[in-house]
Amino acid sequence: MPGRRCGVLGDPIDHSLSPLLHRAAYAELGLDRSYDAHRVPSGGLESFLAGLDDTWRGLSLTMPLKREALPLVDRLTDRARLAGAVNTLLLEPGGERVGDNTDLPGAAAAVRERTSAPLTSAVVLGGGATAASVGLALVDLGVRTIDLLVRDVARAEETAEVLRSHAADVDVRTGLLGASDVLAADIVVSTVPAAAQAPGLLHRVAGVPVVFEALYDPWPTPLAAAALASGRVLVSGLDLLVHQAALQHELFTGVPAPLDVMREAGRAALEARGDG
Repeated sequence: MPGRRCGVLGDPIDHSLSPLLHRAAYAELGLDRSYDAHRVPSGGLESFLAGLDDTWRGLSLTMPLKREALPLVDRLTDRARLAGAVNTLLLEPGGERVGDNTDLPGAAAAVRERTSAPLTSAVVLGGGATAASVGLALVDLGVRTIDLLVRDVARAEETAEVLRSHAADVDVRTGLLGASDVLAADIVVSTVPAAAQAPGLLHRVAGVPVVFEALYDPWPTPLAAAALASGRVLVSGLDLLVHQAALQHELFTGVPAPLDVMREAGRAALEARGDG
């Protein structure tokens, strides 16, 4: 039957919890759908899309495909255009490809689920597509000053410009992950690998009261462990994954997602891996 297949694409992809979350939702709601993981390396998205038929309805895109998808869709939603990244690709019955981004509303929902504190300043670690999307979500929540910390300032300019393009007046300052100055902010967001979370970096953000760790595997990352040990508010990568996946589920199926069921499926999977 047309429009019954969905999946997540990226490289690496074996660690992805997305199939478990979406399948749990389908089972809970009695939906006859499939959702699988597909390894698609950088440069391979166009070829993958060319091989799809009308049994496909939607794709979740992760690294390194979120920006690669931009020229391959027929239409972008406003939030995907603003973020300069597509994490959700809808395959409409007439053949139109629509690029959306559920990371923005998903990140905002994940933060507000954990804290109602006012947020006006942020430190964002990393300069890729996820950093741009979560940064924009923070601006929607009231953040007006962002310190964007990266390994190479020149490579972060695209993300800095995306953040500055928000309708709000946002002051974006770029700096190096390896610097030593201690940073003050209302929230710190990490989109960098766990291996990049060196003790010096953790020290720089140790006083930030809200920590948003965008990774969920491995868990806990050094930053997440430090937040847990110090009793700070922690927004996890699983929080982000579940909220953005629930939005994708509704786009793919037209049915509201069972958020708690999806979260429990993800939590149980991480626990089984020894990461939860």
